[in-house]
Amino acid sequence: MKYNFDEITERRGTYSLKWDGGEFIKSHGLTERYDEETIPLYTADMDLPVPQPMIDALHKTVDHKIFGYSIFPEAYFEAIQQWFLKRHDWEIQKDAIIYSPGTVHALHVAVKAFTNPGDGIIIQRPVYPPFTGAIEGNGRTVVNNALVCDEEGYYTIDFEDFERKAKDENTKMFILCHPHNPTGRLFTREELEQLADICAKNDVLIVADEIHGDLIRRNQTFIPIAKAAKRADHIITCTAINKTFNVAGLHCTNVIIPNEGYRETFRKTLGMHLASPFTITALIAAYTEGEDWLDQLKEYIDGTIEYVMGFLAERMPKVKTRIPEGTYLMWLDFSGYGLSPEEVHDRIYNKANVLLEDGGMFGEEGRQYQRICLPSPRPVIKEALERIAREFEAENGN
Repeated sequence: MKYNFDEITERRGTYSLKWDGGEFIKSHGLTERYDEETIPLYTADMDLPVPQPMIDALHKTVDHKIFGYSIFPEAYFEAIQQWFLKRHDWEIQKDAIIYSPGTVHALHVAVKAFTNPGDGIIIQRPVYPPFTGAIEGNGRTVVNNALVCDEEGYYTIDFEDFERKAKDENTKMFILCHPHNPTGRLFTREELEQLADICAKNDVLIVADEIHGDLIRRNQTFIPIAKAAKRADHIITCTAINKTFNVAGLHCTNVIIPNEGYRETFRKTLGMHLASPFTITALIAAYTEGEDWLDQLKEYIDGTIEYVMGFLAERMPKVKTRIPEGTYLMWLDFSGYGLSPEEVHDRIYNKANVLLEDGGMFGEEGRQYQRICLPSPRPVIKEALERIAREFEAENGN
């Protein structure tokens, strides 16, 4: 079927964190202003309906009228295996799949299971803030292998620095974000292989967050690091339907652990977690019948990104950005305005009443940036950009 992603669905009054969680959002210091006129584009949560086959399948689950403890049927594992084999040419063994009620939860489990207090864990800032939380919140030490940004806004890996830090005897783990959030980088096969090689030589466990791996541009190819690596027995990969199919509220991450010893340690630390029948139903429907929807979604997001690029070039040329290779995020550099991060924040969040995410949350490297999440109907994105542009045009006397 043909999906109309321009259609606006009212989410207020549906317990939405994004649209109803103003007090929660303010209490966590993301913004000072949040009211009925706020446009929230701060979190990776789509304002777009899920695939119709998933809706139909969930209706059948509701119509059953009983929602007890549920097991994982063979169809659940087969759906995961077939999806990754078809979409990414990655063969996953059934025994390697472990369910987790979320990716951040899985990161905390991995940190607890495979490192000790004080151990060093490599991350690549600017990066998704919960990585830092999973490390420091469990008494471990952040080891920052900061990505290097060139004049065109393209980020690359400082391999010399990475290897030096991986060789440190206190470094025990590397948490990879791929596609990278917030920069949008898709790392190449050569980059992934080099990362995997360095970690293997230095007995550093890789935990890869690859939950945006299905959300890539039309001309790009996503390669899982476990597939790129010469060997994958030191790699743990987090996959999920949450971002791809907009079901974060159903809490469905699948952790792929080929190494049996690591798998049993992870499982023991994780404890028993059963998915709801809605989660199981949603995954099977998404991975077996959601491909057409995803292809249309990717085309729509690509169009939105192209619109944003054109808008910024015309109305806000001092904002530097580039088309992300993966994710539905854009990383906007406001340094060209010569304003402090606090002044930029005030114009966007308080005056324009648009909620993005301050780049400083992703590390010191991001202080001049704002992250915008784009999986909303394009009219919403257009209105948000118009509001922001007016504030910066007024600043320049235009």
